[in-house]
Formats: sequence, structure tokens, C-alpha cells
Amino acid sequence: MPNTSALFDPVILAGLSLRNRIVMSPMSRYRSPGGVPDAAVVDYYRRRAAAGVGLIVSEATYIDHPGAPAYQNVPHFFGAEALAGWRRVLDAVHGEGARMVPQLWHVGNTRKLGAPPDPSLPGYGPSRIDKDGQTLVIEMSRQDVQDITGSYARSAAHARALGFDGVAIHGGHGYLLDQFFWLGDNHRRDDYGETIENRARFAVEVVRAMRAAVGAGFPILFRFSQWKATDYDARIADTPEELGILLGLLADAGVDIFDVSTRRFWQAAFEDDPRSLAAWTRQLSGRPVIAVGSIGLDAPHQSKFFRTADNVASNVTDLSMVEEALARGDLDLAAVGRAILADPRWVEKASRGAFDEILPFTRSAMDNYY
Repeated sequence: MPNTSALFDPVILAGLSLRNRIVMSPMSRYRSPGGVPDAAVVDYYRRRAAAGVGLIVSEATYIDHPGAPAYQNVPHFFGAEALAGWRRVLDAVHGEGARMVPQLWHVGNTRKLGAPPDPSLPGYGPSRIDKDGQTLVIEMSRQDVQDITGSYARSAAHARALGFDGVAIHGGHGYLLDQFFWLGDNHRRDDYGETIENRARFAVEVVRAMRAAVGAGFPILFRFSQWKATDYDARIADTPEELGILLGLLADAGVDIFDVSTRRFWQAAFEDDPRSLAAWTRQLSGRPVIAVGSIGLDAPHQSKFFRTADNVASNVTDLSMVEEALARGDLDLAAVGRAILADPRWVEKASRGAFDEILPFTRSAMDNYY
């Protein structure tokens, strides 16, 4: 029987007209040789658009700052060849009726010496890191802040020129902007450190520069997380009050939609209150919210330890918890990651209520590219 959930109804949010509330979450695939999306990348996104996704957020793409990259075969969002590749991807996605935004990425201090394209270049971060007489990460100067801010703005302008439906910023998971938010990485004593207002300053400047580059009416999405890839218990905000300050500054700077990344979207964000991080974000910011974290996966298997060789096979589950959260007003859009990676037709099947037809997530899904 058709699924009558409001998740599959058309919606307009922040100027984005979407055929449903389902988002394809950004997932790095490392399939763009030389940073250029090729025909296989076009087909990968086309298949998910054809199955009914409302909005696709691209895998993370490097901005043009030399310290942004850390891994091979990650797509670039600069340079004529890479941008032409993204135009082909976008045309395919639009041809299937979906909307799409690119996610812009700077890895910050996770960059290692020896990483491409310049093996001699250390990482960039809020604080310096030395080991065995070598500088692994340089503490960013104000000039570095300005240079990287300009790089984000240029990539945002590319997104608008290419005809994308908005632009997204990767501000979570322990990468550069998130490193400024988190006291575990940010040990500065200047205008970019210590208080939550100061730790937000760099991201605020990035958002403002991007807004100036794209003008009004072009949606800016901002992904943030409490947890880091290296620390699931990390917090950028210890209280709702701190979180409200951070979100308010980003919203005032020009963020239209917050992409709230958690390992399990329904879990409480703070002690003594059942509300999720998405629910808190929606209340505190007044902006639409994308919730992500184990949507479509069976609860007992939602470990998200797929970065190791551990068995991470997960059964399929329905959307009842997501539907309840939507009805409560906890979220506006639901982002699906691993489930849609395993089954490109996930949206089409879920919209029919055919959960027994959906392919389960397995470790091999990380290696397949279909």
C-alpha cells in the first residue's frame, strides 16, 4: 500500500521546493580520480534521484585552499574540469526531478604530512600541533582565516553559477570549522577561542562571506555535530544555552537550514530532557532542520562503527519513529545515509511501504558503487 506519511508530501523550506522531505545525506565515496566527478559519479547520483529523493546533499567536496584536502579521489569544487563534472551530475539529478546542493569541505587538522596534493604541507587548525620535532598542524593566523574564508566564498559562488539549488557547509565531525567550535581542539586565547561566541567566529565569518558571494534567496545549509569521528562523547555545547548562542550567531550570519548530525537521531541531546539535538536546534534557531542518524536502520544494529573492519550489517526498519518526530515538530527533513547507500531505490520502496523489499546495509555496501 502507498505510504501516506507527510514525509512524502511536497514541501517548501527556505525557498527550496522539494517533492518530499527525504534527503540523501552526504557520504564520501572517493570515486573522483584527480578530483573530477566522472560518468560513474553522474550515474550514482542519478539513480538515487530517479528513485524519488527530494534533496541530495553531495559528498563532501574540497574548496580551493591548499590545506583543504587529505584523501585521494575526493571531488573538488573548483577548477574548470571538476566544475564541469559537477554540472553533469547536477543536470542528471535535475532531470530526475530532485534538488541538489554541494557540501563544501576543509579537513583542517586531520590532514597528515604526506597527504596529497602537496606532501610537505601540514594541516591547518585552530591550534598548533607538534610531534617528534615536526609541525603537524599550524595554528591558523588571521591571514589564514581570511584566505580560507575567501575559498569557501568562491566555491559558494561556483555553486550558484552552476545552477545548484543551494550550498552546504560541512561544519561537523571534527573537521576544520568544528575544530574551532570544540575546546578539545581549540586552545586559542584570541578572538577565535575560549568563549562559545569566539569559537563560533570563524564559521560566522565563513557564512557571511558565502552569503555575500551568493546573495539573498540562495539557501545555505550548515551541518554540525556534537560528536567527532575520534570521540563519540565530545560536545561543542554543554548546555542548551550555549547551543542557542552558537545557532543564533550562525542563523544571523545567513544559515537557512541546519543539518543536525547525530549517531541516532532520536536520542536526547542533554541530560534531564528527552528532546533530540534536531528538536533543540529547531526550537533555538527558528530555522528548518534536517535530522540524520541511523534513519532506516534497525535499532539494535545502529553502531555506526563501519570505519573499522567490524561487522556492521544492519536490518531494515520502518519510518515510524521519524514520522512521530515530524508530527511533534522535532524536524523538517529526514536525511538517509547508509540505508540509501545500500539500496538506491530506498525512497521509492519506502514511499510504497515496501520495507520488506529494501536491501539491508552491509559492510560491502561501502565498497559498491551503484
